[in-house]
Amino acid sequence: MERELKLTMAVPISTKLDASRKNEQKKAKKRQTRQRILLVWSAITFIVLGTFIFQVGRNRSPQAAMIDDVPSAGLLEINPKLDASKLQQALEAGEAAEIHEEAEENLDTASVALETAVPNQEESETVEEDPTQPTQERLNAYIESVPTTYFAQSGDSIGVLAVRFGVRVDEILSRPQFEPDQLIPEGQVLFVHSRLGETTSNEKVFPDSEVVNSPSAVGFDIETFVNNAGGYLAQFSEQVYDLGVMSGAQIIEKVSREFSIHPKLLLALLEYESGWVYGSPNSPNAKAFPLGIRKIDKPGLFFQLEQAAGILGQGYYGWREGRTVVLTFRDGQTLRLAAELNPGSVALMQFFASQNTRADWEAKIYGENNLPALYDYMFGDPWRIAAIHEPLISSDVVQPELLLPFEAGIRWKLTNGPHAAWGAANVRAALDFAPPKLEAGCVDSYSWVTASSEGLVVRSEDGTVVVDMDGDGNEQTGWVIVYLHIATRNRIPLGTWVNAGDRIGHPSCEGGISTGTHLHITRKYNGEWVVADGPMPFVLSGWRAVWNPISTGGWLVKGNEIVRADVTGDESSEIQR
Repeated sequence: MERELKLTMAVPISTKLDASRKNEQKKAKKRQTRQRILLVWSAITFIVLGTFIFQVGRNRSPQAAMIDDVPSAGLLEINPKLDASKLQQALEAGEAAEIHEEAEENLDTASVALETAVPNQEESETVEEDPTQPTQERLNAYIESVPTTYFAQSGDSIGVLAVRFGVRVDEILSRPQFEPDQLIPEGQVLFVHSRLGETTSNEKVFPDSEVVNSPSAVGFDIETFVNNAGGYLAQFSEQVYDLGVMSGAQIIEKVSREFSIHPKLLLALLEYESGWVYGSPNSPNAKAFPLGIRKIDKPGLFFQLEQAAGILGQGYYGWREGRTVVLTFRDGQTLRLAAELNPGSVALMQFFASQNTRADWEAKIYGENNLPALYDYMFGDPWRIAAIHEPLISSDVVQPELLLPFEAGIRWKLTNGPHAAWGAANVRAALDFAPPKLEAGCVDSYSWVTASSEGLVVRSEDGTVVVDMDGDGNEQTGWVIVYLHIATRNRIPLGTWVNAGDRIGHPSCEGGISTGTHLHITRKYNGEWVVADGPMPFVLSGWRAVWNPISTGGWLVKGNEIVRADVTGDESSEIQR
């Protein structure tokens, strides 16, 4: 014990000081290590954030659009703030690329400044916040204030984009500037101050041309495909209204043609939901409701397909017109749609949202066994197919000259303004006209419906006459005019070539639900219903269709003249050519 005490007493004081210094150095190194880790994580955060902002808009679509580039500066006085007016001036001067480079440098500078501004952990409790220094909150606010870079897609217009992004029309900047209802060239660069909160992913999941009955459907033999698949659908048949018994393939073809929905998509949905194409339904519900739309009064293949076509159309055209911007799931939960999506993606999202909770919806849209993957298996990569046929609508497309669809000198009434094109396909693409008559209701009329344009009659059945204006015999390509409620008596036969003004048939109540004798007329382009009051307005003999959002019925406008839809029996609804 005495020896141990002596040894202890013999340790030099300098050695103790060295040990103390080493302990302090270790503590200092630990503090430095913690600070370095914090700085590294800060740097990584900003690098990932910057990469995300710059790259998040990219996806596999042929029209994929990058978003969230940073064409602005001015975080915490690092550089003078670049506001909307400065951005527009730069656009006018053709300096958009320089603005982007400047903004990226500013964001890097802000990131470095924020890293160097991290206080020592031991002093952080006593250090007062400097209002001139960057903070995470200020950087987030800066990023949110920076315009999003958006590349225009087929069919876009400034007015609809403003609705999708939740901004005013004047908050969308571009060079050149566009009118609100003007078609924008595909790929046009736009800067948008988006204020959306939580949204769906902006990843496009399905192309437009595989949703509508587009040029990509030309030559597809539904019956051959169904028979080769060998499933329940190949042996299925069903009574459809008073049209008689129809096979599964015939029902697919009818719904596809009338609603202008791609037959391949209908087949893919049928297989995905119930296994009808390659196998057999495994439950009574799968047999009665093969598309999962549980409506007790709508069982059977035809009604299920008809309902599905309406839901798909609601998503597709609602997005195209700016009416559908929020998904509502089966349990009532809602989710805003990302503004960068395309109509085809929204159509698919709308369909699955209407039948599922959000969790199940995400699995069917983004999960491993999603609908697009099944479509790829059945028909090939939809995006590769779309690359051949899209865009369906380009900015240089204009409606050919069309005549009012009745004989000159005869006064008809406009009875309904822009409204649903076909059944549940709620797209404001059609106009209704009633012939002169003495009594209301479904009565015979001897007035003639006449062709608004020249073309080939490619359909003449069930109260419908369809004229293909480019004459190639395909409803899926170019401009097409659809005339509905044409009486069987004196109806023009299939395969006839008509010139503008030629007689097509008499108006009636045939073909669909109608409470009075009239004509329903609408347009398609490359298989897509064309909105009557939109970037490609419905113009007949110089009269332009205008939708009235306040009351039922719309207008026809020509210069200072206005013809209002007849909702009260007003004679001001009469029109002639």
